[in-house]
Amino acid sequence: MIDKFGYRANVGIILTNNCGKVLWARRYGEDSWQFPQGGIDKTETPEIAMFRELEEEIGLLPSHVEVLGQTKGWLKYRLPRKFHSKNKTPFKGQKQKWFLLKFLGEDADIKVDRFEDQEFDHWEWVSYWFPLSQVVNFKRDVYRKALIQLISLAPEA
Repeated sequence: MIDKFGYRANVGIILTNNCGKVLWARRYGEDSWQFPQGGIDKTETPEIAMFRELEEEIGLLPSHVEVLGQTKGWLKYRLPRKFHSKNKTPFKGQKQKWFLLKFLGEDADIKVDRFEDQEFDHWEWVSYWFPLSQVVNFKRDVYRKALIQLISLAPEA
């Protein structure tokens, strides 16, 4: 769904374990890491989209997680121009709702290769703030805002 301002509706997922670490995933075939995220379809609420993306990207079901909270409002970022031509549907950026989830399963439940069209090829648990220094620059402000909004709900390390 793209709004009248050119922003695609999207959800972001911060999955945390009992040690306060978060799941950090490497995009398939690239040296680029990020939190799981994906678009919201026209018939979906952000929460429904989040659960769909959770399964599609890292193989987890709703029973594997507990929703701890979500960000208020939409957090936006603009895509650099070099990415505009790669989009099937042109949009200038993404507006996101971020969810903080507590992982209830075992590490073996995480399957980034569950589907043929996989988004990620590797994942690891990292410290809560680590992604801020590693994510691509144009997403950094949104990551910072999401992590700050959700920190009070996260398990302590």
